[in-house]
Amino acid sequence: MTLKITLAAACALVLAACGNHARSGDEAATAASAPAEPAATPPPAATTAMPAESTPPAASTVAARAPAATTDSDKPAAVVKDCATTIEGNDAMQFNVGSITVPASCAKFTVNLKHAGTMPVAAMGHDVVISKESDMQGVLADGMGAGASADYVKAGDSRVVAHTKLVGGGQSTSVSFDTSKIKTGGPYEFFCSFPGHAAMMKGSISVG
Repeated sequence: MTLKITLAAACALVLAACGNHARSGDEAATAASAPAEPAATPPPAATTAMPAESTPPAASTVAARAPAATTDSDKPAAVVKDCATTIEGNDAMQFNVGSITVPASCAKFTVNLKHAGTMPVAAMGHDVVISKESDMQGVLADGMGAGASADYVKAGDSRVVAHTKLVGGGQSTSVSFDTSKIKTGGPYEFFCSFPGHAAMMKGSISVG
């Protein structure tokens, strides 16, 4: 009797062990058959947007060049009437004409100068000096040495055909000369002898 109980208990233990083994195998099989959990996808690498390549501006959009400086040829010719003309100088260091043509029929000719500015003679004085073009620089250099009291014209300068006195804003002056003095030996120029002005204040004068 005791032997039967012992055998029954042993069988029960064997069956229990087998059942546990079977369950473990089933669980393993189930785990093996289950779909693998997908691996985490790494985030896409950050990309930096590249700016579009700039297009060079068309030629028409390029800034316009600065206007060229006014030259004597850009200015009108002086109006001549009755063997005389009137020209103007201003505070911008400019004559309003670029040339004077003296009629061949005139034995004498008069140049009237009007200072159309407002600045005083000491700061912006103007005059009209006539000489050969080739003599102009020498006349200017000697005139600077003569000073304002001499109207920036050397006394007795034989290179000077004629010259007015120096005037300031709102003033006028004039000079007359024999036209025979500019008929030959030219070309001749009229200019302002105030220091530094002749570079901009000059023009041609001839008999025509």
